[in-house]
Amino acid sequence: MDGGKQTVLVVDDEKNIRRTLRMVLEAEGYAVSEAESAEQALDVLKAEPVDLGIFDIRLPGMDGLALLSKARELWRDLPVIVISGHAETPDVVEAMRRGAADFFSKPVDRERVAVSVRNALSRRTLEEKVAVLSARERRYADEMLGESPAMRRLREEIAKVAPTSGRVLILGESGTGKELIAQEIHRLSKRASGPFVKVNCAAIPGELIESELFGHEKGSFSGAAARRRGQFEVAHGGTLFLDEIGDMSLAAQAKVLRALETGEITRVGGERAFEVDVRVIAATNKDLLAEAREGNFREDLYFRLHVVPVTAPALRDRLEDVQLLAERFLQLAVRENGMRPKPVDPEVYERLARYRWPGNVRELRNVCERMAIMSGDRIAASDVPEVVVPHSAAPPPPGASDLSHYGEVPLRELRDLVERDYILKKLEEHDWNITQAAQALGVERTNLHKKIKQHGLSRAGRGGEGAGE
Repeated sequence: MDGGKQTVLVVDDEKNIRRTLRMVLEAEGYAVSEAESAEQALDVLKAEPVDLGIFDIRLPGMDGLALLSKARELWRDLPVIVISGHAETPDVVEAMRRGAADFFSKPVDRERVAVSVRNALSRRTLEEKVAVLSARERRYADEMLGESPAMRRLREEIAKVAPTSGRVLILGESGTGKELIAQEIHRLSKRASGPFVKVNCAAIPGELIESELFGHEKGSFSGAAARRRGQFEVAHGGTLFLDEIGDMSLAAQAKVLRALETGEITRVGGERAFEVDVRVIAATNKDLLAEAREGNFREDLYFRLHVVPVTAPALRDRLEDVQLLAERFLQLAVRENGMRPKPVDPEVYERLARYRWPGNVRELRNVCERMAIMSGDRIAASDVPEVVVPHSAAPPPPGASDLSHYGEVPLRELRDLVERDYILKKLEEHDWNITQAAQALGVERTNLHKKIKQHGLSRAGRGGEGAGE
């Protein structure tokens, strides 16, 4: 391979033809690899990526048609131009049927070769751009890939709630894909043809959130030079996704509650109320009931939103999905950065699947993009970022040997010790979010609070008073 030049593989058993094509192609700025047989060409294709192939149909041993098929198995998107001694033969027709981009006849016409190669490579570049755009549009679906029990349950819940008009509160840590869940609910709903509008409540200053949601009239405040529609109006007939709703101001919460109760909104500075037809989906990484006890969130709004709770599982709770996600993210990263496909060593996936992923799917996607960009022609274990490796040790499988550190204790006391350690483990896994930990343990929040007090657990460690919310 030659620097940043595009590489063309020329396969012909006639030395003069290969020499002529090399001269033409190098004059056009391409790097050239040569092979005098199909078998030799396959060795080249397995050893290095190429951008285009020029194959003679009549070759000793394996012919050019068979080579074309095998080459496309190795590199699905590889454009191939075939050379034929006769312009119109059944072999040329068969080559085009198998996906050849073009053909030219012997003797070789230099201008014809140059134009054919330029067109084939331009077509490939255009197809890659289209693939990148399609990949971006499909990204939300890609990130919901997974066959783990947690993801199967999530898809079942989405399928049940999406066709209804029920309000959904999506719970989960940052980076678990709460927006993707909301998009999927909208896509499968009766409102799919309407708009999907997202408002990130944490990213909008408190003094502007009401204007963002409900719009404003001209002159209603400094800087309001014209009437502006709010996101409730924009989402009319569709879905309004209120992300990080736990960060919304209390004043805005009161207006959202009224909108949910009456189906009407009023612009900031306006007097007239008017109806909007909007399905509201909210999401948070906070314990809203705990926030309500602290006076930071309206309890009546919580119960309005909490009709159907859906939890986005943390990636550490579905580590079996890591390889599937990583394969897709690496593929997308390579395409979006204009790179050639890269093989991946199996140890890469093994290391990724042992990490706990505190940043969840978002962190995995970022790590995969970094590996794709910083690696060479293949992605090796050494390309896995150091931050992933130190924490990669998997917990030991459950068994009798796991209990050795408890020493000689009565059975009843052992039960309490194991329960204590397991509750602490789940609390730490969910960053002491009581609601999520209770769901993971399969108990009520009030019961979990009692257990925390009973075992003297605290966020700081294994002893102390109270627990964080």
